[in-house]
Amino acid sequence: MERTAQDYKKGQPRWCPGCGDHFFLASFHKALAEIGVAPSDIAVISGIGCSSRLPHYMATYGMNTIHGRAAAIATGTKVANPHLSVWQVSGDGDGLAIGGNHFIHANRRNIDINIVLLNNRIYGLTKGQYSPTSPRGFVSKSSPYGTVEDPFRPAELCFGARGHFFARAVATDAPGTIEVLKAAHAHKGTAVCEILQNCVIFNNGTHDSVYDKAGREHNAIYVRHGEPLVFGPNKEYGLVQDGFGLKRVEIGRDGYTIDDILVHDAHAADNTLQLKLALMGDGDGFPVALGVIRDVEAPTYDEAVMAQLAEVSAAKKYHTFAELLETNDVWEVK
Repeated sequence: MERTAQDYKKGQPRWCPGCGDHFFLASFHKALAEIGVAPSDIAVISGIGCSSRLPHYMATYGMNTIHGRAAAIATGTKVANPHLSVWQVSGDGDGLAIGGNHFIHANRRNIDINIVLLNNRIYGLTKGQYSPTSPRGFVSKSSPYGTVEDPFRPAELCFGARGHFFARAVATDAPGTIEVLKAAHAHKGTAVCEILQNCVIFNNGTHDSVYDKAGREHNAIYVRHGEPLVFGPNKEYGLVQDGFGLKRVEIGRDGYTIDDILVHDAHAADNTLQLKLALMGDGDGFPVALGVIRDVEAPTYDEAVMAQLAEVSAAKKYHTFAELLETNDVWEVK
């Protein structure tokens, strides 16, 4: 049956006006409608934080778990009921600080869940402390003189944990967000979607360079498998390989033509170029990469568990509790 975004909506969201969570939630509803999975076949799992309120606004199964443990609950949910489409929603604090260990091991195991990481580079719910993704020198309530730490870069963590899917979108870009969510659902294995969003109260403007359409035209590159890596308002720039790195060039100048531009390969098992794309745009003169950056097939944890159970069960002499009892000595009491 054809579904609409309304089929997945519930309640009245309670976030600050202008919060990126509102934008993402609307895109999430629309993406699920396009995917077409019944609400009764979906589970949305979250931890603690502003973004972790999201399951309350979904007409699906959902669970608002404890801080940092969403990935563990999502893993158990998928293994217990492989039929479910499982979505984990976490903030950068919930997912990468107290939940960091679960994040890397979910990627390593390749459990078939979709991890949505809503990254505003701040702790919003607890009123403005710096988070694992806050940049060095960031001034906050817990770092009044600026942080003296380097931040996590989610793509780097995902790739380092042998992750097989990584995509990125901006919360205010509904078409881009819907595209990566649909790709995450189609991918079998752990799919990480980093969503860039502003916290309008405590970290407004952190992603301003790409937060509106005009900014994305100048400061972002949409990567799509099999297409040239071009960007700019008129697609006048492109990326070429320069030794072991990437180089930004203007097409038609200095001898560079469209034939010199790299073609994106999201399915390459070697993640070298994918990681370089994912790490661009942090004040280095390169555009921020949006879209599906890595999408590689690999065995999934939940399917392996099911196959193992079937193999062990088939080799057993008993398949019911009654048969189990009869494998031991039996006495007849008169």
